[in-house]
Amino acid sequence: MPIELPIGWVIVLNVAGWPAIQVGLAWAFTRMPAAWFKPREAHGWERGGRVYERVFAVKRWKDRLPDGARWFGGGFAKGTLRSADIGHLRRFVRETWRGELCHWAALAFVPLFFLWNPWWADLVIVAYAAAANLPCILAQRYNRARFQRALARKPHAGP
Repeated sequence: MPIELPIGWVIVLNVAGWPAIQVGLAWAFTRMPAAWFKPREAHGWERGGRVYERVFAVKRWKDRLPDGARWFGGGFAKGTLRSADIGHLRRFVRETWRGELCHWAALAFVPLFFLWNPWWADLVIVAYAAAANLPCILAQRYNRARFQRALARKPHAGP
């Protein structure tokens, strides 16, 4: 803890900091051009998303996660698939990459909190950041792998 602050300020920074980071990143990522997000093919070990179903039971809980893209105008809502059209599926895949990167970016802010927190609060911050972001990352990866598998089955869809 390089910066010594009164406990009240530590609490304020922790409680207000995470929502500000999460919402700020969600807003910033929805403003970035979709062309910036070019997802790679799913890894073979993901088995078209099946590993997320078996290991993490993602199908049971993914629909309960918030979708920050819906909070801002111009965001691409990923809560439901609105069309099986090839163009829409490709856009959906791209948007899952955008969403995943947004959550990885949030995790990158964890060390910032180490500046003013005592060691035990660092553990709380790490636990919170993991709980708030890893389920979203898993859901994005699951959906991307599934839709990439679906696109590969469509004639003339390409990767």
